[in-house]
Amino acid sequence: MFDGTNTSNWRPYQNKASDGWKIEKGELINKKDDVKNRADLITKEEYDNFELSLDWKVDKGANSGVVYRANEKNGSSYESGPEYQLIDDKGYYHPLEDWQKSGADYDMHPPSKLVSKTAGEYNHTRIVVKGAHAEHWLNGEKVADFDFWTPEWDALKAKSKFKDNKEWGMAKKGYIALQDHGGGISFKNIKIKKL
Repeated sequence: MFDGTNTSNWRPYQNKASDGWKIEKGELINKKDDVKNRADLITKEEYDNFELSLDWKVDKGANSGVVYRANEKNGSSYESGPEYQLIDDKGYYHPLEDWQKSGADYDMHPPSKLVSKTAGEYNHTRIVVKGAHAEHWLNGEKVADFDFWTPEWDALKAKSKFKDNKEWGMAKKGYIALQDHGGGISFKNIKIKKL
């Protein structure tokens, strides 16, 4: 998906103007400064069942995410699909709820343990999605394991920021997005396997 040299498998969300991403020393970097137009970076292809792996690191105070099974009907990718949270757990500028921490299914399932590394160090993420089941892995530890569209999932959604969006999290296939949430995150070794 990303070999350190080009973004041929990716495009800006809704094909918006975007100057927030650059490739440098084999890393895909979401820039913090000198950005006029921000947009999430999404895959050109849609995926239903997959195993995604990638390495990522955040600058101090940075916040981002990997959104999956997303569509382009909203202002941003996170408004349609679940988000694997990527954040500076230890150095974010205000206290975080557990459901906001790295590895969480954002605003739905908090990580079962906190295993992210300090800002500036690379973390390894795996996201495994098959049918109604998803697993979030971080640095070799399974930190979230859940099923979509169950009574438990419905109850969590009803208490989340997505409660008024009937379509959120309902798609069985969609784009994978790297969130542009103000920059300060780098990615490398992005790989995907269809299941």
